[in-house]
Amino acid sequence: MENVRVRRYTRLVSPVTVKDALPVPEAVRETVAFGRSEAQAIVHGADERFLVVVGPCSIHDPEGALDYARRLAVLRHELNDVLCIFMRVYFEKPRTTVGWKGLINDPRMDQTFDLHTGLRQARKLLLDIAALGLPSATEFLDPIIPQYIADVVSWVAIGARTTESQTHRELASGLSMPVGFKNSTDGSIQTALDALVSAKNSHSFLGIDEEGHTSMVRTVGNPDLHIVLRGGREGANYSSRHTAETERRLREAGLEPRFMVDCSHANSAKDPRRQGVVWKNILAQRHRGRSSVIGGMLESYLEEGNQPVLADRNLLRYGVSVTDGCIGWKMTEKLLRSAAAGERKARGLKPADS
Repeated sequence: MENVRVRRYTRLVSPVTVKDALPVPEAVRETVAFGRSEAQAIVHGADERFLVVVGPCSIHDPEGALDYARRLAVLRHELNDVLCIFMRVYFEKPRTTVGWKGLINDPRMDQTFDLHTGLRQARKLLLDIAALGLPSATEFLDPIIPQYIADVVSWVAIGARTTESQTHRELASGLSMPVGFKNSTDGSIQTALDALVSAKNSHSFLGIDEEGHTSMVRTVGNPDLHIVLRGGREGANYSSRHTAETERRLREAGLEPRFMVDCSHANSAKDPRRQGVVWKNILAQRHRGRSSVIGGMLESYLEEGNQPVLADRNLLRYGVSVTDGCIGWKMTEKLLRSAAAGERKARGLKPADS
């Protein structure tokens, strides 16, 4: 006997069908490709700008996300001389036990798990954001999802819970954009170091092709990889002591000594307002010569805080996260403008309005 605990199977629409229904216009293709080239240059030290990945903890309302994207696109253009801004557009949520798994898995947040709708909504939102000239960054959790949306993503994170996963290291080895591996939830960076070495190499593994057929996937390896420090069970890991140690260990492993810092999660003790403290600290380190800190991540949305998932979506407050707490737009704009001013001063550049 087999599948005794499986309720049913529902065949998904193929990736190529979704892509044909929601094709990539040339202007969007250029935004995605340009974003990837920007991130690659920063990861390899050819671009001195600070890489910023900023946006909601997770996307639950495409309308609110696009509202946020329009505001962020203005700042990306205005601050582009010193900041390279990508929008955080996360559709999948890893859960420690149970909970809402994200827009793709359950777009109506009612446990109907309408993946057909979720996949289309996710792809449509990524297309709309890129149409604004704003590249997107996301986290890949399910190894099948990239076939549906990876062509409109410019930067990818592999999360703390999956950095140790061989499946995700293999996936990263075949992705077409830069990938940041977060340190593990215990705070150790060794898992992320091992992931970099693994994903730089070629792999062969099971996956699906664009037609949705089970296939053997053979990759060439991804050279555009880096670590993301996000803290751990023992606390934060963004201090100058931690960043110096990370830089040293990357060098010892024969890897490029450049990495990002996630200002949320354990680095802020999950207090969204403390993200600003982390943000200012890592920028100060850069200005004192720690050029290995190439970027930062912020969880940010239209309004500060978070709210629970409600059965009646009409009761949800607009622009408020339904997962981790976020800083609001006013604080986001203040932090980005301050960062740009500091970067210009540190590099001896004239203020933007000069």
